[in-house]
Amino acid sequence: MLGRVTTPQNLDERFRDAVAALRPGGSRRPGDPTRPGDDPVRDGSALTGAHAGRLFDAQLTSRHLDLAARWLRSFNEGFYTIGSSGHEGNAAVAAALRPGDPALLHYRSGAFYCVRATQAPAPADEDTDPLVEAARDVLRGVVASAAEPIAGGRHKVFGRADLQIIPATSTIASHLPRAVGLAYGIARVPALRGVETPWDDDAVAVASFGDASVNHATATAALNTVGWFDHTGQRLPLLLVCEDNGFGISVPSPPGWVAETLRARPGLRYFSADGCDLAVAYDAAREAVDWVRAERRPAVLHLGMVRLMGHAGADAEIAYRPAEDITRDLDRDPLVGTARLLVEAGFATPDDLITRYDELGWQVRKVAEEVLGEPKLATPAQIVAPLAPRRPLRTARHVTDAATRASGAGSAARAQTFGGKLPEQSGPLTLAQTINATLTDALLTTPGAVVYGEDVAVKGGVYGVTKNLRDRFGADRVFDTLLDETSILGLGLGGALAGLLPIPEIQYLAYLHNAEDQLRGEAATMSFFSQGAFRNPMVVRVAGLAYQQSFGGHFHNDNSVAVLRDVPGLVLAVPARPADAAPMLRSCLAAAAVDGNVSVFLEPIALYHTRDLYQQGDNEWLAPYAAPAEWAAAHIPIGRARTYPFGSAEDLTILTFGNGLRMSLRVAAQLAADGYGSRVVDLRWLSPLPVADLVREASATGRVLIVDETRRSGGVGEGILAALVDGGFVGAARRIASADSLVPLGPAAQQVLIGEDAITQGAHALLAR
Repeated sequence: MLGRVTTPQNLDERFRDAVAALRPGGSRRPGDPTRPGDDPVRDGSALTGAHAGRLFDAQLTSRHLDLAARWLRSFNEGFYTIGSSGHEGNAAVAAALRPGDPALLHYRSGAFYCVRATQAPAPADEDTDPLVEAARDVLRGVVASAAEPIAGGRHKVFGRADLQIIPATSTIASHLPRAVGLAYGIARVPALRGVETPWDDDAVAVASFGDASVNHATATAALNTVGWFDHTGQRLPLLLVCEDNGFGISVPSPPGWVAETLRARPGLRYFSADGCDLAVAYDAAREAVDWVRAERRPAVLHLGMVRLMGHAGADAEIAYRPAEDITRDLDRDPLVGTARLLVEAGFATPDDLITRYDELGWQVRKVAEEVLGEPKLATPAQIVAPLAPRRPLRTARHVTDAATRASGAGSAARAQTFGGKLPEQSGPLTLAQTINATLTDALLTTPGAVVYGEDVAVKGGVYGVTKNLRDRFGADRVFDTLLDETSILGLGLGGALAGLLPIPEIQYLAYLHNAEDQLRGEAATMSFFSQGAFRNPMVVRVAGLAYQQSFGGHFHNDNSVAVLRDVPGLVLAVPARPADAAPMLRSCLAAAAVDGNVSVFLEPIALYHTRDLYQQGDNEWLAPYAAPAEWAAAHIPIGRARTYPFGSAEDLTILTFGNGLRMSLRVAAQLAADGYGSRVVDLRWLSPLPVADLVREASATGRVLIVDETRRSGGVGEGILAALVDGGFVGAARRIASADSLVPLGPAAQQVLIGEDAITQGAHALLAR
């Protein structure tokens, strides 16, 4: 029997046998009437018999969902079997919270989901059982039904907009930085006039995770940030729930390690309880929730649980766990524990509970059979539809609306904010000055916009790009953070859900790589896995690329953008010239507000303070800042390139971006002096690539030189070449790209980066054909 202890059949049999063997406590005898439901289940507990009975129903439903998922998998109709068996004590957490408290759930949170479903108001015109509908939600996810209410069959997640359950697909606690940001947004939004949030001012954000995840770098970052905020006096109404079953797949957590780790975290109030005892778990959860709600400070609830039926699927625990340990966990089955609580306190008989177990089991199995035939996602268009919706006309209209707010009645406030001298009256600006002016206008016209990151507030940014913003808008809108890119992005992801429009800065591109999963696994997936029900609009400013003359090394001269271009739905903008920077940033901000898009605004460091183009003192790289009345006419849609013609002949097309634009323009001017006409195309957007523009401009000359400052392997040039081939280009093409190397310090950098000489040689090689 021990070799089969993880099977659904054995778990079912053991539950029946254990409940049937229960005997009423005290002086009660079989056949006596049950006690009034408003009595506590145990002396000193706040959990009543009636409430415990309702939670028991949710726990039973969750268990039957696991059994149904295994049944569906047995004939290849179910695609997800990470179950909640042994974790049903999280029903107590849901019961202690309010239905409107936003939640990011661990993947073993079936009972929490079922409880929250019973708390939602039922539609007036529907006569449905909320537990049955909760089961339908979950099983639709198991069978990848397109009718599943949150992800639409894209993945099995716990989430539903009306239940305020935000989908989290992570198995390594990468949702925890978002949870910190969510709590930050709940605390910060009420102080900002004109910003709407979906949650009450006294709401509590909750996020659950497994014990093994506490060791992950992402969880460590989140826990550290929680303590940092609390230490600095900034309140975060956040409840973290660690569901500790003692294992990470097959690797046990060392005894006492998780408790010691969580207790040692500064700024985090520690609560603990036996998650297999519903009354104990409920009382602890209520105490923790009430403390967080009253104090507006973070806490962690550490619940001891068990994992039944292994990690997932065909996981045979007997291969890595002693049989006696598995049996010990089975003896702690939380469903049996709740049944014992109800029977011994006189609220039910064993027969009552087994009958209820069977009733709910029949209902869940019936739902499982019903969802089997539901349609699946059948086309690529269906699948990607919610990934990154773009409505360019609405985005353009949003830019126009912002211009209206900046002018007219708002013109006096705008002039005052800029210190009396408007940027359009200041003469031509550098790239850094233009971005600063655009951020100022964004903060003026968008109440929920916040600018933050390392060194951005008091110092005004390492390169002065955010200079004076804190003085103009205050520490609520522009603030410095701790030095951790994961947490910087997490604050944005959560704050965006709360109604903010985050504009975080990552100080250098190289520093983004340790946190990029917050973009790949969290930001880009939110709309995809919620069909747009939840969005995390955000514009991430990143100082990057190479060619700094007096400050070198690969950490400050990083030319790798491959990981960003590989994130589905992510917008990657590279403004090279001041004339483009302002309208491109406005487009990114508008797309965030209108469609919930996530953009990375990659700013070439070496061009921040560049003034000249062809010769010293010509100021050709500068550009005047457009007044609000001109913003609509200057609008740049996402994914549109810009062409610079040189000469009257159609000899060559140069496709480039970033620092490559300045070098290519200089080379094109020299080619024109030599009698060759060319078109220099600034891609401006690396994702999505302006495919139609680059194919059109390439076909106009039949000769294409790709000037790519990123690396030859995995660089942007590879995507450009592929786009040309896919677009039917049949002319000659040549690529100039940087070496497959990190950027070294000092003059050696010139040996691995492209330069004007290489561009000139590549151009002449093509012109000679």
